[in-house]
Amino acid sequence: MLPADPTTSLEDRIVRKLRSVDYRDWRDKVTAIGGCAQPIRMFGAWQLHDRNGKVLEHKGGDIMVPCGNRRQSVCPACSDRYAADAYHLMHAGLAGGSKNIPTTVTEKPRGFATLTAPSFGKVHSARQSSRGKTIPCSCGSWHHPDDPRIGTPVDPDTYDYIGSILWQANVGELWGRFIRNVKRALMKAAGLRAGDFKHHARLSYAKVAEYQRRGLVHFHGVIRIDGPDGPHDPTPRWATPELLADAIRAAARSVSLEVPRPDGEVLVLRWGDQVDCRSIRPSNASDVEQDGEISEARLAGYVAKYATKGTGKSEAADRRILSELHIAHLKVSDHHRRMIQTAWDLGGLDAYESLNLRRWAHMLGFRGHFLSKSQRYSTTFKAIREERHAFRTLEVLDRMGYDPDTVTVINDWTYTGSGYNTDAERTLALAIAEGRKEQRQRKYAREDAA
Repeated sequence: MLPADPTTSLEDRIVRKLRSVDYRDWRDKVTAIGGCAQPIRMFGAWQLHDRNGKVLEHKGGDIMVPCGNRRQSVCPACSDRYAADAYHLMHAGLAGGSKNIPTTVTEKPRGFATLTAPSFGKVHSARQSSRGKTIPCSCGSWHHPDDPRIGTPVDPDTYDYIGSILWQANVGELWGRFIRNVKRALMKAAGLRAGDFKHHARLSYAKVAEYQRRGLVHFHGVIRIDGPDGPHDPTPRWATPELLADAIRAAARSVSLEVPRPDGEVLVLRWGDQVDCRSIRPSNASDVEQDGEISEARLAGYVAKYATKGTGKSEAADRRILSELHIAHLKVSDHHRRMIQTAWDLGGLDAYESLNLRRWAHMLGFRGHFLSKSQRYSTTFKAIREERHAFRTLEVLDRMGYDPDTVTVINDWTYTGSGYNTDAERTLALAIAEGRKEQRQRKYAREDAA
């Protein structure tokens, strides 16, 4: 993005762009990518060849493609698309009927588990009692929910920053051990040998990581018991939702992982005390949701929201940290800055080389994917995007009057840059994205009303 002219206001630069001769062409390009906030700029050509290699159509020049960033704070347009894909991926494994998943998955034992991070020191909080009364923080004060101090340590000098970063860096392994413990608990309850689980059943799951205000992630996971060969295979009769819920709670309490601190002391990593497991009901069920239940559609919506949520810190740290000097100039809270600094410092020690913490310092040490799943849970992001791309390609060919079986599409593009040329262009793009979102919401509202 080019630096703004300090002598001209942003409003004047926007008006100048609106009046420029190339605005309509620019607007069409931005609209085509949904109002992406930081598009990838490309130069090249798109051609359509017949079976003999003859060029039937040729379109070239400068184009923009979406950045694809999942974070709402970075790109609202692309995060909306990511959230929609996350919804379809999650819902396909819950309700079936699409993406090669049978509708019988609704009859299988399923649970929605939330696993939290443990405490590494007292933090400021704004809590309410069961009667709705505000509970004072451990610091002795009452905090408004928007108070920036919430989630930060009451005493930063005694807060275990090293422990929190090591927990965050190893939480993926902790999840893997948790899944293995769920299998053991299920087999024990069924009176079978733990090593024979794969011969009786399969655990299919999808999980999403959600950052809390204190900078640590919680995992929200849908766990389903399939037959040995996956969702098409009948689940063993001994597997019930109640048995799965008990196994999830037992596994969360028992799992642990030992890692060394820099001083050689052993740190035992566990999940937090708050472990929640809710039963999942079909979205089309006629009965009203009971306490502790969640519908398939609502659950898929929650996951989509979690998947685009940031850390609660400034978007300035959504890019990799390049140097220690970079950390000092980040526009983040002192608490998140200290977490980033701790991850950077630990990343320089030989004992933690395998964790590659400096690469993940901007993510506060979290090294995993924000949404991941087991192989048989449902479809993949890649399959969803390829299906959308194929649909759009067929739509274009149909509009141009070509049979897709008789032509070949050739793309030849070169990267030329990213982002917009001016802050005025970016502001206009965000307005276009917001306008398209409002149009979709009005359309959905009319469809629901009908």
